Amino acid sequence: MLERESRAPGPVTESSPPPDSEPSSGLSSRSRHTHILFGLFVGTALGLLANLLLGGNHPGVAWCIASITEPVGQLFLRLLLMTVIPLVFSSLVVGIAQIGDVRKLGRIGVKSFAYCFVISAISVVIGLTLANTVQPGKRVSPATAAELQNRYGADASQQVQATKKAGASESAVLQIVKTFVPANPMAAIASDPPNMLHLMFFSLMIGVAVALIPTATAAPLLRALEALFAISSKLIDLIMLMAPFAVACLLFTNTARFGLEILFALGWFVATVLAGLALHMFGTYSLAVRFLSRISPLEFFRRIKLVMLTAFSTSSSNATLPTALRVSEENLGVPREIGSFVLTIGATANQNGTALYEGITVLFLAQLAGVDLSLGQQLTVAYLAILGSIGTAGVPSGSIPFIVLVLATINVNPALIAVILGVDRILDMCRTTLNVAGDLTAATFVARSEGHELLKPSRALKKAGGNESGG
Repeated sequence: MLERESRAPGPVTESSPPPDSEPSSGLSSRSRHTHILFGLFVGTALGLLANLLLGGNHPGVAWCIASITEPVGQLFLRLLLMTVIPLVFSSLVVGIAQIGDVRKLGRIGVKSFAYCFVISAISVVIGLTLANTVQPGKRVSPATAAELQNRYGADASQQVQATKKAGASESAVLQIVKTFVPANPMAAIASDPPNMLHLMFFSLMIGVAVALIPTATAAPLLRALEALFAISSKLIDLIMLMAPFAVACLLFTNTARFGLEILFALGWFVATVLAGLALHMFGTYSLAVRFLSRISPLEFFRRIKLVMLTAFSTSSSNATLPTALRVSEENLGVPREIGSFVLTIGATANQNGTALYEGITVLFLAQLAGVDLSLGQQLTVAYLAILGSIGTAGVPSGSIPFIVLVLATINVNPALIAVILGVDRILDMCRTTLNVAGDLTAATFVARSEGHELLKPSRALKKAGGNESGG
């Protein structure tokens, strides 16, 4: 088996500064997230200005979105998604092979899933508590609800029909088997978006098999996969060079189309969701990294700013995964073999923000429809939200089909999904940020529980530091 990356001995204190240089790009991490943040503000301001002065349906604004900002934003998003397959496959197989001991792998898997389940349960409890306390569905006037349904009714009917078509009359156990185990890994990779659960399971099986065969036999494959990982990482560096401009385009597209009008119309719903996400981000996660990972919450959030900005602008856990893998290793000191396993699982199975959003949305629409859910029905919603967040696609608006199914389960008209479609993308940006931050808290928890020192740079960063002057 190939040797693991050696790490310098000796403790690293929590106050030690994060690495300011990124070895393969030469761009400082600090300047990169500053440029992205600048692009975010510029795109938002220009989009709001265009919406207020001209309106989202103005021919000039529509042309700008269709011909410039949306293509540039989609180019950036698709380029990032393009790197996910080779990066995830190579990092997972090599990481699992480096773990070596299958029993240790099982221990890491149990810790990861247990952490994801508990944190997701907490997020749903926060969401349902806020929805029952604020009752946002009873604060929207019937006239506003009817107007929103008319405006987005066509999109809602498409969502409902697509969800009904996707749902098959199969047993729950058979659906679980098909959800996790691919019959054809190549088909899972070729789908758009790629089926990350299938890719993860296939990579996991290959990694376990590699760990069980003689080192001499496995070495050529591992060398090739390590080269693929390095190439994918370099490709990500090149793609991220366009991030500030692409982020400005993504934000312009969203804000110019919807503006602030729809946010005001659904103000109580938006405020309830944002309050729940903030409580979970800065309450639950802060407590988790302080007491489970034993690192400073402020230091943790400072070191993952680039990941959070990427998640916010792309609204995609999958597109953010390459950046999260890099940052977890280089800024947080999570070993690659642990980070690749936990973060890849987390991109699909640890979507706390999605679970919280789904719980609030279902109760909001039920309140809007005048349906009073019993405690048992709300517990059913909580249970479905936790399970549903595990299989939700890590792409923009991936939770909408699940919400349609839950509404049908509790006898609420699924067409009501039209009411929230206008703000879903904006809230999707916020909950994706929470999802990705939660994946990183899980990675630090598992790494710490396995006895690894956190908040120290990887060997690659130390080499780069030796070649560059201090930053």
